[in-house]
Amino acid sequence: MIDMAANRKIYYGEYRLSHWINLLLKQNIKLPPYQRTFVWDEERVQALITTLKNEDFVPPVTIGKFDGVNNVENLILDGQQRLTSVFLAYLGLFPKKDKFKEVHNSLANENDDEAEPEESGDKFMEWTLEELTKKGRTKEDILVNVDREFYDEKDWGVDEDFFKTRNMGFTYLVPNITTPEQQKYYSTTFRNINKQGKALLPQESRKSLYFLSHGYDDFFEPKLAHSLQIKQSSTTTHTDFVRYLSLLFQYHKDTSANRVARGFKQIMEAYYERFIYAVVNDTDDSLFSKFSDVFPDKQYAELYTRLRETIAALEISKVFTSIIDMDVYLFGLMYVILFEKKEVDSSRKEALLPELEQKVRDFKDNSAHTRAPAALKYLRERMTDSITIYQRYCR
Repeated sequence: MIDMAANRKIYYGEYRLSHWINLLLKQNIKLPPYQRTFVWDEERVQALITTLKNEDFVPPVTIGKFDGVNNVENLILDGQQRLTSVFLAYLGLFPKKDKFKEVHNSLANENDDEAEPEESGDKFMEWTLEELTKKGRTKEDILVNVDREFYDEKDWGVDEDFFKTRNMGFTYLVPNITTPEQQKYYSTTFRNINKQGKALLPQESRKSLYFLSHGYDDFFEPKLAHSLQIKQSSTTTHTDFVRYLSLLFQYHKDTSANRVARGFKQIMEAYYERFIYAVVNDTDDSLFSKFSDVFPDKQYAELYTRLRETIAALEISKVFTSIIDMDVYLFGLMYVILFEKKEVDSSRKEALLPELEQKVRDFKDNSAHTRAPAALKYLRERMTDSITIYQRYCR
């Protein structure tokens, strides 16, 4: 069946599970870079297998045809968990959680609320089925090459006949638009699909926006961001780099923190998304400085390196105890390096660090500030004072 519109065609149908597996083995279908990692547990995998055995309804997989620079790719927009589960059942394996890097999929809490363990955000493996498909193009090759220390052998209660007789449906999108527009189309499609299913975490939803235009993922989410953490008694979160960038882009436009995030106190995620759209489209937004004015020709990589090296040179801890600490240490440092294009004189760190530490103590001595650090009044104070301090130590 074909559904046609001016800018795209949509094909509907179903494949045998064996054909889906063949597509994965040949890498004829692949995950886009903004897809989440594999999050299902063994019980959910087994439940899917049972559903397929009983020939009950399973939602179709959504694939999109994407015209890349040198080749055509078929991207898995929805159905990664289902396809991965079928593939694991075919191989008789399941990845061991303790053998793969654990992703603490939560960002630093602006209010310093320490969530209960069950509320602290999903924690799951940094693992996708591509860890297996890169081991070989056949079942036999994968099973020979895979490190069994990282996988449990599982009997999923299926045989070859199961894969040859059970089906799973598909929706195949073929946009009739240019490659840059295809990136936007699929990024938007991914977000729309996932709004209808299990809610995406903020960073997962945002991540699809990074690919509205080519080459922005490492701007919004550099490796440095994952190394900067807030550690409380039962939870660890990493820095929300988009938060710092968006707030500083507005500070830079206004040359003041007085209006920063005004009107967005209860909807900060909308503020961050507006900023991402402004960057990837390089628009002259009324809130934020224009991206190309701050970073002509996307020249930010060297400044990010300087930021990372300055943190090391100043011996600033990468693990903080609260958002108050993190803000005082990062706002000013990021502003003078990324926006003013200056260098911090690390030879004066014996004077700089105590000044920052004292500022943190001053803020924490204010019980109202400690109780509600996300209040815009206090956020603006931290931003302003941090920038003022660092500006005195630049060269």
